[in-house]
Amino acid sequence: MWHLITAPVLLPMLTALLIMLPPIHYSPMRRRWVSMISSAIQLVLVVSLLMQVQQQGLIHYAIGNWQAPFGIILVADTLSVLLVCLTSFLALGAICYGSAGEDEKGSFFHPLFQFQIMGINGAFLTGDLFNLFVFFEVLLIASYALLIHAGGKNKTKAAVHYVVLNLTGSAIFLIALAVLYGTLGTLNIADMAEKVALLPADDLMLVKSGGLMLMIVFALKAAVLPLQFWLPATYASASAPVAALFAVMTKIGVYALLRVYTTIFGANAGELSGIAADWLLPAGLATIALGAVGVMASQDFRKLVANLVLLSVGTLVSLVALHTELSAAAAIYYTVHSTLVTAALFLIADLIASQRGKAGDRLVSGRRVAQPVLLGFMFMLGALTVAGLPPFSGFVGKLMLLQAVTEPGSRIAIWSLVLLSSLLVIIGLSRAGSTLFWRISGSDTAGEKAAPLQIFAVCWLLLASPLLVIFAGPFTELSQQAAEQLYDTRSAINTILHSGVVEGGKQ
Repeated sequence: MWHLITAPVLLPMLTALLIMLPPIHYSPMRRRWVSMISSAIQLVLVVSLLMQVQQQGLIHYAIGNWQAPFGIILVADTLSVLLVCLTSFLALGAICYGSAGEDEKGSFFHPLFQFQIMGINGAFLTGDLFNLFVFFEVLLIASYALLIHAGGKNKTKAAVHYVVLNLTGSAIFLIALAVLYGTLGTLNIADMAEKVALLPADDLMLVKSGGLMLMIVFALKAAVLPLQFWLPATYASASAPVAALFAVMTKIGVYALLRVYTTIFGANAGELSGIAADWLLPAGLATIALGAVGVMASQDFRKLVANLVLLSVGTLVSLVALHTELSAAAAIYYTVHSTLVTAALFLIADLIASQRGKAGDRLVSGRRVAQPVLLGFMFMLGALTVAGLPPFSGFVGKLMLLQAVTEPGSRIAIWSLVLLSSLLVIIGLSRAGSTLFWRISGSDTAGEKAAPLQIFAVCWLLLASPLLVIFAGPFTELSQQAAEQLYDTRSAINTILHSGVVEGGKQ
């Protein structure tokens, strides 16, 4: 069972290689079945891993028995495994949707999809910053190709911006790692946390510079203002299953901010404690405001959903900046809720666009959709959830968010922006829904009805909202446990650095 921690990385990699073998590669049906079955197996395995972590606490795995801080270490705590479970749940829905026909527009859709899942899971599970960079590059290379899947002028234009910005971010990342390694002599997160607290005064500015450069990189990955301008066009131009998977991509940047500035530059970092807080809170609040304005100003539904992603990023970054266990628990719950509902809305936008003829998903009058009741119900459920209205998961998430803000100064700013942005989201989605379903030009319907796999995929993702409410008690406890484990840095350091490991990673 100790090897189970490697499954979220190895399984999608092996699946991608298997799909590229001639007997499977030349059969679209075989590609689909292998990809979907592998994703379902992965979901079962990561849920088993989460149960193992719940029973045994933090687990670390030393590849090749090279112990920390010198070897490649995978670390599974409640937070990282919970986010891997989120990725697996989301990926299964997105792959099912793509297998309804979108994958035929490019023969390497499924291998690229699996490689991206591998990179995302690795980024959540890695225990050192250099391998975080490696997994970032794996998922980014796959995302470059997936973004231009099926071609098109808009996709190519968005892909160029996306590639250039991420290559710039990768260069800054490498420089930051070089500065930190040259000063601390390690890139293992636990080892860095131990050494930062003992830094001599002469090295403080160098490490602070490296830490702030990391903040720039992670803010770019998360699309935090003023580094957010790539997100709306990129997400709006991607194909529906790719955009759905991209909904978790920004959360990797938020996760990196939470992990690095809680563990390495957290409460035990001495003079470097909380070096990013003064920057993250105003940036997060500004991102909330920009996302809400973007929702109101969007002229097509896909771009509206992309701005909803931006708004959720601002909310999460604001919670990270508060640097408390309550805010971290709220951020974890809100991450799961916002990722799944925005991914579902991307798929719903594609279904609506395919049934409205030339009007597509533009917020103008168009032909009646072929399945108005089904799509209308899906749209309404997704809209009510993302707007945070009771009794849906968005309401629970925002209630946790508001309760997590305890300082009077922060409370005024965050409460005002969160509540006002929720109102603007309700207005924007009401306008979009009334236009897409009620402003009809012509009597004929356009486009084919949604395929069963597409309906299943949307329902699969939307199902998360009622489940997060029905099981709100256990899930909020899980979020609080993840937050407590995250802030208990001393126990994590002792487990990873001082407990000893044997061949294969078993403690």
